[in-house]
Amino acid sequence: MPLPQKKRWESMAKGLVLGALFTSFLLLLYSYAVPPLHTGLASATPEGTAPCSPAPGEPETVTPANGSAAGCQPRRDIVFMKTHKTASSTLLNILFRFGQKHGLKFAFPNGRNDFDYPAFFARSLVQDYRPGACFNIICNHMRFHYEEVRGLVPPNATFITVLRDPARLFESSFHYFGSVVPFTWKLSSQDKLAEFLQDPDRYYDPNGYNAHYLRNLLFFDLGYDSGLDPGSPQVQEHILEVERRFHLVLLQEYFDESLVLLKDLLCWELEDVLYFKLNARRDPAGPRLSGELYRRATAWNVLDARLYRHFNASFWRKVEAFGRERMAREVATLRRANERMRRICIDGGRAVDAAAIQDSAMQPWQPLGAKSILGYNLKKSIGRRHAQLCRRMLTPEIQYLMDLGVNLWVTKLWKFIRDFLQW
Repeated sequence: MPLPQKKRWESMAKGLVLGALFTSFLLLLYSYAVPPLHTGLASATPEGTAPCSPAPGEPETVTPANGSAAGCQPRRDIVFMKTHKTASSTLLNILFRFGQKHGLKFAFPNGRNDFDYPAFFARSLVQDYRPGACFNIICNHMRFHYEEVRGLVPPNATFITVLRDPARLFESSFHYFGSVVPFTWKLSSQDKLAEFLQDPDRYYDPNGYNAHYLRNLLFFDLGYDSGLDPGSPQVQEHILEVERRFHLVLLQEYFDESLVLLKDLLCWELEDVLYFKLNARRDPAGPRLSGELYRRATAWNVLDARLYRHFNASFWRKVEAFGRERMAREVATLRRANERMRRICIDGGRAVDAAAIQDSAMQPWQPLGAKSILGYNLKKSIGRRHAQLCRRMLTPEIQYLMDLGVNLWVTKLWKFIRDFLQW
């Protein structure tokens, strides 16, 4: 065989071997980064469901349930069940800031930015966990397992979560996660969402990879079977269980009103609940779900629709108890304070596309194959009084976790591979 031809074959052979090794490595990494989905509850951590034991010098704060009324003490033990595509990243930033400001102890994941989602949460997944360890705040994505979470926080911890109109949530989830749900690859039209909703049973595979993202995602995140028969009495039982376990269920559509109720419940200051909208998607070029497609999306996510209707009603009962006029005043105060911080902190005064973000520390995580998540540019000159608060309010989740000392080696490696392959 002539020498050049032999070298060419050797190069091809080496390329095939390296490609096979690299592919195997990616498969191994991905199998760790995205654990298999289990329909049943994960087995509890070996020590059972015994409550945590606060260390000496960490007295429990007993807070009367009178919100921000005179005499209450700020609540510092909080479980935030972080649901997907519900403005939960914005609320996460609020909790990060409060915990950092007061030197609180977070229960963080180990190696990545979620607790091995979509597997059920287990205490053993917490970074540096030791039996009996007690934490102030748990707030990263998980598939909820109440008994396991309950064992990590003091008995008087406050449980909160946030819901969103299921049709809107489905639309957002479809656009954000659709590329990693293989059964959507069969969709051939330009408007894949509309095509799917015309006949979802034709495409949907409940056992398909990442299928949970595209049906009753709220029910799934809260730890329930998202494929449950809508006529089953378990649906209402699960909804009432959520009501018993959570002290406040916020609504994404009424985020400011939700934060006013949260501030009152936790006895926090106004500064503690200031926010900028984080992890928001660029407005789509086409029309949003409307009319028949909206009704189809709601019907497809019927379990979430029932959950949302229940807590939408209970939310407004809480607003009535709080006082409509008082709520209007406090919402106006919050919006004025947010607007003031926008003028102080944000260069240009608005969110921008990923390509226009100048500081990599402000670059949000993007969905696979797209750069649709907006971010911000921090003003160059900010007074000393607001500089730290501005940066913390604008810092995306991944960077904030690293600032808080979380081990994110899997997330960072996955980002490196995505950047290298330009995914």
